[in-house]
Amino acid sequence: MALTHGAIAGGLVTTPDLESALADYQGRLGLKLRERGQVSASLAAAWGAPAVAGAAIATLQPSSGASCGIRLVEQPVPDGFRPVTTYGWAAYELTVQDVFGWPDRLVGSGFQVIGPPREIPGLPYFVAMQVLGRGREMLYLNEVRSDMADTDLPRAVSQVDRIFIAILATPDRAATMDWYVRHLRLEETSTFTIPYTMIQRAFGLPGDYLSTISMAQVGRMPILEVDDYPPAATTRPTQSGHLPPGNALVTLAVKSLDSIGLPFLAPPVRRGGPFYCGRRSATVRGPAGELLELVEIG
Repeated sequence: MALTHGAIAGGLVTTPDLESALADYQGRLGLKLRERGQVSASLAAAWGAPAVAGAAIATLQPSSGASCGIRLVEQPVPDGFRPVTTYGWAAYELTVQDVFGWPDRLVGSGFQVIGPPREIPGLPYFVAMQVLGRGREMLYLNEVRSDMADTDLPRAVSQVDRIFIAILATPDRAATMDWYVRHLRLEETSTFTIPYTMIQRAFGLPGDYLSTISMAQVGRMPILEVDDYPPAATTRPTQSGHLPPGNALVTLAVKSLDSIGLPFLAPPVRRGGPFYCGRRSATVRGPAGELLELVEIG
């Protein structure tokens, strides 16, 4: 699938042990290794993370061939980092086949099932489960069953296919959504106020605590879920010069970097390799402190 404006081109995960993480993402999830090496000083600077220059990095892709990669960067997990309690990228949602078979497939891996697959009454469109990886990154494995009224949900062509929604935790959902609409030309679609089990568990909240979430897309293509987090949420603990831990960075395709109108952490650079394919890229910091890398597709 060719990239179009707003499409998720990839997600970046930090992990304390790249070899073990590769065993999980390749051996268990079935992703294909496209490239491995070290983070260049130029790329580390572009991410605003000069300390990761020289760190081991691997780029993986679904066996479906979808134009969406997952990159693993070796970096220690900071003390005190607890998933689903801080602002920034909270999770990547991947489209998968046979979601009810995944808990057994992950036994003995570095993935911890924290939300087993379950059907949600009134939401027949998908069945999801949640797992944590070695770097405390959160992945939602989502089996799509039908499209929604205003959204096309992608069916998986391989057992684990592409990231199709990035979940963002923010202290101000409305302001964050406005930022993405104004600068990235995304479209705000649906807003829901629901008992969000993952948030309730993470913050020790009662079962009747409600969270508000909004969806952003381009046309019928879903892109972001923006979640209002409780007052107890904090900024993510990040070592100086490093990437945020866990779900560290999301890469979106854009038509033109020159039309974004945002300050880049470093000037745009044309980069080679299977992830960038000779395109220009640059990174901005979003309103919730999230790292958003933009790749120009023309």
